[in-house]
Amino acid sequence: MMLKKYALNAIVVLCAFAKAYTQELPAVILSKEQAVTTMLDNNFGIQIANNQVAIAKNNTSILNGDFLPSLTGNAGTNFDRSDSTTDFGGALDANGNPRPDNVINAAETTRYNASINLDYTLFDGLGRHYNFKQLKEQYNLSQLQARETIENTMLQLFSVYYEVARLEENVGVLENALQISKERAIRASYQFEYGQANKLQVLNAQVDITTDSINVLNARQNLRNAQRDLNVVLNQNLEDNIVADTTVVFISTLLIDSYIEKATQNNVRLLQAERDMAISDYQIKGAKALFLPTVGLTGSYGWNRSNNPASAFFPSTTATSSSLAVGASLRWDIFDGGRAITGLKNAKIVLDSQELTKKRLEQEVARDIANAKGNYSNAVAIYDLQEQNVLTNQDNFTRSQERLKLGQITSVEFRQAQLNLLNAQVTKNAAKYTAKLAELQVLQLTGQLLNVDF
Repeated sequence: MMLKKYALNAIVVLCAFAKAYTQELPAVILSKEQAVTTMLDNNFGIQIANNQVAIAKNNTSILNGDFLPSLTGNAGTNFDRSDSTTDFGGALDANGNPRPDNVINAAETTRYNASINLDYTLFDGLGRHYNFKQLKEQYNLSQLQARETIENTMLQLFSVYYEVARLEENVGVLENALQISKERAIRASYQFEYGQANKLQVLNAQVDITTDSINVLNARQNLRNAQRDLNVVLNQNLEDNIVADTTVVFISTLLIDSYIEKATQNNVRLLQAERDMAISDYQIKGAKALFLPTVGLTGSYGWNRSNNPASAFFPSTTATSSSLAVGASLRWDIFDGGRAITGLKNAKIVLDSQELTKKRLEQEVARDIANAKGNYSNAVAIYDLQEQNVLTNQDNFTRSQERLKLGQITSVEFRQAQLNLLNAQVTKNAAKYTAKLAELQVLQLTGQLLNVDF
C-alpha cells in the first residue's frame, strides 16, 4: 500500500509540473497564406528591397534623363558709398575767382541685375537616349533582385514555419507517450497491490514517466524557441504563441516536370544575367555617342538698373536696361586623348564577361535543379516509407499493449515497442517537412515559388 501511494504521488507531481510548464500565452493559429502576407508586409529585408526598387523607378523618370532643358535664374545687387573731393587746380569761375574744391560726402551708388538663362541639348550623339534605357534596365534588374530577396526570405519563412509544425507534432506524439506511461504506471501499481506484478514493474513505469516528462518539456521548449524564430522572420512580437498548420500537400510530379522545362525562362538568377547583358549593351552604345558632336541651344533674358549719385560734372542718374539673347552651339571632341576609345573597348569586354557569366549560370542552375529534383524525389520516397513504418510500428505497439495486459510480455518489451513507435512517428514527421522543403527548393530554382499555393 505504501508503494502504491508513493507511485501515485510521483505521478501527480510530474503531471502537475508538466501542466504548469505549459501555461503560456494563448496560441494563435497562423495559416501559411497569413504567414506569407505578414512576411511581405513586415520583413525588414523585403522592405529594404522594395525601397531599392522605388529608387530605381524614380531614376527612370524623364526628370532624370537629361531630356529637359535647364533653366537658371540669377540676381544680384551692389551698394557703394564714397566720399570725394575735386580740386580744380586754380581754375577760375565766370567771375574770375578761383573755383573752390567740390566736396561730395556719402555718395551712394546702387546697382541691380537679374537674368534667366536657358540651356537645352538638342543632340548629344544619343548618349542620353541609351543612358535612359540603362536606367530602365536597372529598374527591371532591381525588381528581379527584390524578387530574389522575397524568394530567399520565403524559403527562410517556411523553413522555420515547418520546423514549428514539426515540433508541434512531436509534442503531440511525446505527450501521447507520456499519457500511455502514466496509465501503465497506474495499472502496474494496482497489479502490484493485488500481487499480479512485482515492484520492478512499478519502478520501471515510474522511470519511464520521468523520461517521457523530460522529453515533453524539452520538446515544448524547442517549440517555443522555433516560434520566436518565426516571429523574427515575420517581424512581430517575439512572445506571440503561434500554432502552425501541419497539413502538407505535395505538387504533382507532372506539374513539377513542366516547371523544370521552363526553368531557363523563369529562374531569377538567369533573368538577372540577361538584364546585366542588356545594361552592358547600352553602355557600349552610350560609349559610341562620345564620338559624335553635341548640339545645343542657349537663351537668356537680363535686366539691369543702376542709380548713380551726382558728381562734380554730372547730376545724379538712373539707368535701366534689358537684353534678350538666343544662340546655338556645336561641340565635337575630335580627339580626347583616347579616353572614348578606351571606354568603348572596356564596355565590350564587360559585355563579353556578362555572356560568359550567363553561360556559367546556366550550367549551375541546370545542376542545382537536377540535384534539387533528385533530393525531392528521394525525400518523398523516404516519407512514403516512413509512413508505412509508422503503420507497422503502430500495429506492433497495439499488439504489445494487449499482450502486456494479459501478462504475456514484460514491461521492458512493451517499452521497447512504445519507443519504436515513438521514433517512427518522430522520423516520419521530419521526413514529411524535409520533403516539402525540398519541393520548395525546386520551385525556387524553376522560378515558380511565388506562383503556387501552399
